[in-house]
Amino acid sequence: MANILILFSSTDGHTEKIGKRLKQVIDANSNQVTLLPVASFREVDLDVFDKIVIGASIRYGKHDQRVFDFINSHLPLLERKANAFFSVNIVARKPEKNLPETNPYMRKFLRQIAWQPRNLAVFAGKLDYPKYGFVDRLMIRLIMLITKGPTDPATVVEFTDWQKVDEFGLLISAM
Repeated sequence: MANILILFSSTDGHTEKIGKRLKQVIDANSNQVTLLPVASFREVDLDVFDKIVIGASIRYGKHDQRVFDFINSHLPLLERKANAFFSVNIVARKPEKNLPETNPYMRKFLRQIAWQPRNLAVFAGKLDYPKYGFVDRLMIRLIMLITKGPTDPATVVEFTDWQKVDEFGLLISAM
């Protein structure tokens, strides 16, 4: 039985939802999983974990700075443990951009950090216009217009491939 930490950074809650699904899959495979926001990692002793998984969403083309800060502060720890990283972004809704090697946000992220995660995944996120504030709704609609996505302000679409999430959970269990 492995003791696994999943840290996440979630803008609107969908990356947390994916983290919860991963926790379910991993727990079902005889592991102990702790799921925490990256901002709360100080609440636990990182040395007790056998594996560390980090998940982060994209907002306006960027991952949360706290993810970079955590990685930079804990690089030796991450490198000596089994580890994984997943990114959640709407551009991954497109088949040609839903793999770590084809997703522009994942590629950019990996160029910006010294850490080389052993396992990577990219998941399409959720578009929820009614939940966004005025400015976010306007900006995201503009981005969707440019990228040929849904622009109706009443649209709520979950693009996540949950089977792919489950498969990543099994991979984490086995690593």
